[in-house]
Amino acid sequence: MVSFDSRDPGTSSAEWLADPRLGQLPVFSLTGVDRMIVLAAHPDDETLGAGALLARAFALGIPADVIIVTDGSASHPGSPSVVASDLAATRAAEATEAIALLNPRAAVTFLGFPDGRVQVDRAPISAAISDFIALLPPPTAAAPADAPARTLLVAPWRGDGHRDHRILGEIAAALADEASAALDLVEYPIWLWHWSNPADPATPWTRFTALTDSGALARKRAAIAAYRSQTEPLSPEPGDEALLNPTFLAHFSRPQEVLIIAESAHLEAPIPTLGRDYFDDTYARHDDPWGFTSRWYEERKRAVTLASLPRRHFDRALEIGCSIGVLTEQLAPRTGSLLAVDIAPAAIDRARERLAGHPNVHLSVADVSESFPPGAFDLVLLSEVGYYFDEPTLRLVVTDAARALTADGVFVACHWRHPVADYLQTGDGVHGVIAALAAEAGHTLLTHHLERDFVLDVYSPDPRSVAEQTGLA
Repeated sequence: MVSFDSRDPGTSSAEWLADPRLGQLPVFSLTGVDRMIVLAAHPDDETLGAGALLARAFALGIPADVIIVTDGSASHPGSPSVVASDLAATRAAEATEAIALLNPRAAVTFLGFPDGRVQVDRAPISAAISDFIALLPPPTAAAPADAPARTLLVAPWRGDGHRDHRILGEIAAALADEASAALDLVEYPIWLWHWSNPADPATPWTRFTALTDSGALARKRAAIAAYRSQTEPLSPEPGDEALLNPTFLAHFSRPQEVLIIAESAHLEAPIPTLGRDYFDDTYARHDDPWGFTSRWYEERKRAVTLASLPRRHFDRALEIGCSIGVLTEQLAPRTGSLLAVDIAPAAIDRARERLAGHPNVHLSVADVSESFPPGAFDLVLLSEVGYYFDEPTLRLVVTDAARALTADGVFVACHWRHPVADYLQTGDGVHGVIAALAAEAGHTLLTHHLERDFVLDVYSPDPRSVAEQTGLA
């Protein structure tokens, strides 16, 4: 499982330092490099992942550019004290201060894409970086007459797990492949230190290399402290907590900065779905990970979902991703038979406890992307699940659901609209895919409910409204 909350338990820096391999890594050299370009998905990535490298380039007189792709405005989505635009401005100012501490001559470019939308904005981000590289002036560093100019492209590691890091790393790898020998690629890990461990096969020990320049590392520590919006609470209020706690930051104050020698752009395959381990680990840490039983937001959203169903009763319903069964419990009285599935055994176990008094509910551990439940359904519900699939897999699941609908069946989709690092798509992106597939199938949009927080759509092969179905119109 990959976790992106530094407040959650993770591997300690001491555990990494206890592995003797960490102190025996080959030293990374900038010999022969004429220019360096550091890519960061968010303000602070460049400092956490490649701060010492930027400082080392300054010491060697190598020109350096830093490109920060997103505005970082989604770091505190529930903040009661700071709006996103102000947070973006704060993080840009912090990045300017931090990079000046690392490398006073480095040029900083803020592309300003919305935080959390790197996957959606992949094409324009790639074009912007490509244009930036193409317009760079020739390097001023002297090189042997027979040696081609070498530009070092520094990017997030594609295996870091964080969606924005992965996609930006893939963009960098593709640009490096296109440029052939003119552009060398090295990658930096950030979240690897938190979710992985020294014995994890995912840890790329054979490609690790390290900078051990004590002066550069001291600059890095000072620069990290400049990101006060991330290392200190924004206010004492809930939702304003420090995102990067001292235990997590200890990974970046070790006596070396670890980089990863890049493999081919095609070796890191995109993640098709968030796998079972992700959810198993989530439920192992939290009884109710998404606050279904405690948050008014969730209670209200369930009420909106249930009120949006165009019929009072359904014969055979399917709920995909039932979690611990809170919505399932409210759907049960409105169905003759309800099949509720989830990929996580722990979730199904808790749902069984909740639904013990509902003999019409059948619970099952299932991955619908691998095997869709057989039979016909007059209600299929896909709530807060679609963005765990990549687009091709989502298309497969929604197509299977459309085929399983009866002639008067109803398909309901409901998803959170704010960006979340773990998700492979946005809620709006999920509903865009569903809308296109519904149009291809000839299904009618009966209900479209849109708020800042969530979107809910109801489709059916039967185009009649509730009033038309009940004889009122």
